[in-house]
Amino acid sequence: MPQHADSNPLMQFGKSDLDRMADVEMRENSQSLRILMTKLYKRNPRELRKSTADSAEDMTKWVFKNRQDWRFQAIGNTEGTDAIQQAFKPEFQGDRVLSLIVGIQTMLIKAHGGKTEFFLTDSIDPQNVYNAARNVEIAVWKLSNARDESGQLYLLTNEINGIERNLSFEREFGKIIGSLDLYALTLSEKLQRTLTNVAQTLATALFLPF
Repeated sequence: MPQHADSNPLMQFGKSDLDRMADVEMRENSQSLRILMTKLYKRNPRELRKSTADSAEDMTKWVFKNRQDWRFQAIGNTEGTDAIQQAFKPEFQGDRVLSLIVGIQTMLIKAHGGKTEFFLTDSIDPQNVYNAARNVEIAVWKLSNARDESGQLYLLTNEINGIERNLSFEREFGKIIGSLDLYALTLSEKLQRTLTNVAQTLATALFLPF
């Protein structure tokens, strides 16, 4: 993972290696979500128009800039898996991209104890991080399979046809899932906790709680 310089080096004295790993993991996952949000808006301009006349890049910057509570009236102030599920409900008339990305971001924050920066006094449950990775997998499945009454996907992502094969969405989501699993496994070994595997079929899977 890329290394990032901390704006306050003195704060590093209050961090363990696992804290620093969590810092990087959250930063990188947020960056992946920024990339995905921009790409989703470009593939689904109708959703962008529901929120703004600005560009996909400007909307993404606004959503992620200095967010504290991550609550948006445009999606009914929903968060976490509720917001992810909302993005695929036929009756939802709001911005499905906003609902999906905010849902994943707030779910990841909750899985990490409600924080995005970590210190020795913080406690993260590795099972929650593992469950978050499984929830992202469910969200990815819904993106590729959930359809409205007319048989159309709610949100367009990867494009595969006779001319072009674009799997960039799949790769970016894969990075998020991989980083979550790596941190969950590393943390569980450090804390000597066993991760509970939940066997689910993606087509009928329920989002895991934490």
